[in-house]
Amino acid sequence: MVKRRTCSNKQEAAGAEAGPGESQRMVTVSLCMIVKNEERVLARCLDSIADLMDEIIIVDTGSADATKRIAAGYTDKVYDFAWTGDFSDARNFAFSRAGMDYIYSADADEVLDEENREAFRRLKETLLAEIDIVQMYYANQLESGTIYNYDRELRPKLFKRLRTFRWMGAIHEQVRLEPVIYDSDIEILHMPEHNHKDRDLAAFRRMTEAGVRPDKRLHNIYAKELFISGEDADFIAAREFFRQSCQDTERSEDEIKEAACVAARAARLCGDAEDFFKYAMKVIACDGCSEICCELGEYYYGKRDMDEAIVWFYNGAYETESILDIRRGGEMPLRGLADCYRALGDAQQAETYDNLAAAQARERTGQA
Repeated sequence: MVKRRTCSNKQEAAGAEAGPGESQRMVTVSLCMIVKNEERVLARCLDSIADLMDEIIIVDTGSADATKRIAAGYTDKVYDFAWTGDFSDARNFAFSRAGMDYIYSADADEVLDEENREAFRRLKETLLAEIDIVQMYYANQLESGTIYNYDRELRPKLFKRLRTFRWMGAIHEQVRLEPVIYDSDIEILHMPEHNHKDRDLAAFRRMTEAGVRPDKRLHNIYAKELFISGEDADFIAAREFFRQSCQDTERSEDEIKEAACVAARAARLCGDAEDFFKYAMKVIACDGCSEICCELGEYYYGKRDMDEAIVWFYNGAYETESILDIRRGGEMPLRGLADCYRALGDAQQAETYDNLAAAQARERTGQA
């Protein structure tokens, strides 16, 4: 099990170990970034974090604008990297150039405000050597995100460059292998200028069409990105992969369930009722979820069978949970219910569900 520390950021995971008269050495941090055509946002990012870093490493993967010139104004460690189509290759190259105690991984569309700059500074002063990974809150997710269900969520951002392995236990001793993770309260503003949905989904299509089998994490992200931000054409383009995924005997029940959700929606969009019910029933057999209830609601709404549509939208809102897109367990089935009652001429009930849907949306996004 991963060991976590979750003490307050004011005390940090910190120098309580230092004795009277002792001072804890401040950790050093290498900033590692990969960039391409980020001239509009790179300076904004670096202005907010450069003075907190002991080393800045920027890896350019083929910019055709002023990105490299801007980067050179902050560091002499700007490297070219021939794009391989794999973000991990570029990040690993950047990390390989780091020489400080910890590595801070940032994207060009991130910003630290003054309050969180000070929190980061305190973190450097107090971070215990036992901490391997520091998580920070990624905020402002919903404004233009593609795989996000919440506006604020923890992400690993600071990594110990060289881990020290230590024996543990007075008897039957063993080496601690799992990282020690500290959940800080530092909040990073994610301020992208573009939604990367088209880029991401195109990359997934290239991967699957080349015969690459996404692991469990990427399989989930692909399905999640489709439901959160995909268009009808994206589902149809992904249909065959997720149909095959449903037959993959090495996939877990959760993976088959999310694959069947995508396959069912794609079949409904294609007007293939037989395939739609085939995959919808696979999900129902696995205890169901809000996504498939919404799909069944949409199917019957399209057939003008409002009574049956109401049953499924109600189940989506109140009897099941979402597995890919939180909206399908909240405002979306509630809006579906409102549409059904409107079609039945019940304006009062429709208004009730419209108001509930709006309240759910405000709660999800943290609005008053």
